[in-house]
Amino acid sequence: MENRSPLVMLCFRSVLLLLLLLVQPHGHQGQTLRHLLPTQSQDPPAVCLSNGPGQEPITIMTFDLTKIQKASSSFEIRTWDSEGVIFYGDTNPKDDWFMLGLRDGRPEIQLHNQWAQLTVGAGCRLDDGRWHQMGVRIHGDSVLLEVDGELVLSLRQVSGPMSNKPQPIMRIALGGLLFPVSDLLLPLVPTLDGCLRQGNWLDQQAQISASAPDSFRSCAVESQPGIFFPPGTRAEFSLQDIPQPQAEPWAFSLDLGLQLAAGSGYLLVLGTPENPSWLSLHLQDQKVVLSTRTGAGPRLDLPLVLGVPLQLKLHESRVVLSQGPKKEILTLLPWDDGSLLNLWAQPQGHLFLGTLPGEASSASFCLDGLWAQGQKLDIDQALNRSQDIWTHSCPHSLSNDTDTTH
Repeated sequence: MENRSPLVMLCFRSVLLLLLLLVQPHGHQGQTLRHLLPTQSQDPPAVCLSNGPGQEPITIMTFDLTKIQKASSSFEIRTWDSEGVIFYGDTNPKDDWFMLGLRDGRPEIQLHNQWAQLTVGAGCRLDDGRWHQMGVRIHGDSVLLEVDGELVLSLRQVSGPMSNKPQPIMRIALGGLLFPVSDLLLPLVPTLDGCLRQGNWLDQQAQISASAPDSFRSCAVESQPGIFFPPGTRAEFSLQDIPQPQAEPWAFSLDLGLQLAAGSGYLLVLGTPENPSWLSLHLQDQKVVLSTRTGAGPRLDLPLVLGVPLQLKLHESRVVLSQGPKKEILTLLPWDDGSLLNLWAQPQGHLFLGTLPGEASSASFCLDGLWAQGQKLDIDQALNRSQDIWTHSCPHSLSNDTDTTH
């Protein structure tokens, strides 16, 4: 055998030891090697895009376009909501702006500048509750949209160099608009109940400022489709804005799909702001209690069965409360101002969901839907609602460690 020098043998042993360390990740040596590797920094938590019933964004970032080296942005999004604004950007809200949102669950771009004014949708539906990666970039005179690694939209001759913009400052707003929704080329409901993470917006070296997110709702929990009312929240519909009662004979129906419920408090109330409790459904000790406006009159209750639709059928002199095969009938006593149907004749007649103003409540619940006269009501069309309502999602459970606050 050929003789080897001591230096060659030492190098050979060193290489052999390194190979052994690499191929034994579960041994003591492998653990030592991993401890020597730099630890990866943890990504910032996901943020909720919804900021209440208004169109205000959760955060606004500003960039100096004279310092821009990278004209692209990327992020991951998860939502059950089919319509709303993901982000908006502008250098001038009058004649140079861009919006990326969802309509019917599919991505939509609206763009208005000196080269083009357009609205276009593309790609598959993204309102499936899964995380999707999205990216928008400017390449020459084109705007490109990528979803889950695939190019789904290429708009040509719609842009120019960002450094040549008349206004050198660009704003990017997450989850809302910086002008009235009516100024969009094709208006939509701007609020989007969704979560956004791993955002990488334009060139961080060019960023001038960023407002802190106003949304404090946790996005770490797994979600399911629905409408979630945390304790103390409410929504109001005008009775004039929802499907009207049957005329002859007078009848009106409400159906609630209760998926989760805990605590005690109001679920649903018919009344006016001055006198809200004409007729109410109250959650108490895992029972649903139906009572009339005075609270001193007759009442009835049903044990609550989650996942089975709860139905109220109103007639001029009685109310039928049913859930599955169980049914209870409440006979209405005459009131000083007539019967329940007179509530629809009042301009201030309202349907309240959740707690009433000034009322203490520990009730929290999830609805997979609310139907009036067989037609599903859209919570985005409510006359008024609390900011903390999850309009299109619910937690999987109401355990003590579930973060239900904004």
